[in-house]
Amino acid sequence: MPRDPRKVAKRPIAPDARYKSVLVSEFINKTMLNGKKNLATKLVYQAFDNVQETLKADPLEVFETAVKNVSPQVQIKSRRIGGATYQVPIEVKGNRKVHYAFTWIRDAARSRKGKSYDKCLAEEIIDAYNSAGTAFKKKEDTHRMAEANKAFAHFARY
Repeated sequence: MPRDPRKVAKRPIAPDARYKSVLVSEFINKTMLNGKKNLATKLVYQAFDNVQETLKADPLEVFETAVKNVSPQVQIKSRRIGGATYQVPIEVKGNRKVHYAFTWIRDAARSRKGKSYDKCLAEEIIDAYNSAGTAFKKKEDTHRMAEANKAFAHFARY
């Protein structure tokens, strides 16, 4: 069966070394700056060690729960219809939920000041696990915006 020329095949991502998890490996890639994967790996693992010290729980389970807590169900897209721009709520499909969760957790950790990145990342993961913190607030704000603009949902089909 020939493959669809409009679709690009998704590259398989190898699981990380310590936890054997593809999710952690994807998060390491999302955290990486300027191609410095070793540094990103070290920082994520240190953050996971901090999570384990703080909560006395398996950091992989805490991380998976945190990602699930922060993943959005709907997003807002701007649609221009007849000279007016509407904020149209659209359901988030597939891997995009995880992408948004990773991005929000990473950005929230980067915006925290006064500590090293691994400690800030650990605190943000713990906050997301407890349904609190900046990343969780971002999800709540997105859902609130979608709820407020529910009247324009019929524009999503265009």
